[in-house]
Amino acid sequence: MYRLGFIIVTILAVVLGLLVGTLNNEPVAIDLLWFHLVWPLGLALIGALAVGMVLGLALSWLFSVLPLKVRLRKARRAGEANQSLLNRPHD
Repeated sequence: MYRLGFIIVTILAVVLGLLVGTLNNEPVAIDLLWFHLVWPLGLALIGALAVGMVLGLALSWLFSVLPLKVRLRKARRAGEANQSLLNRPHD
């Protein structure tokens, strides 16, 4: 079921990309301080979307997932330490 959903979403993304690319084919100049690009508008839109998604996912991982992994690692260490104290024979 997951594979079928992935295939459908991929096909829809490709179709949407082709539509945006073909309907927005006017050249647009992009000046990025050190270099100058002249791309079709559709490609610039899709590129900006892709860069935004990658940056958003990276920031989400950096500020949400990574701290949770650190907390989980600390909690597991504390749990292991408590478990070793419980398993220690009493004098």
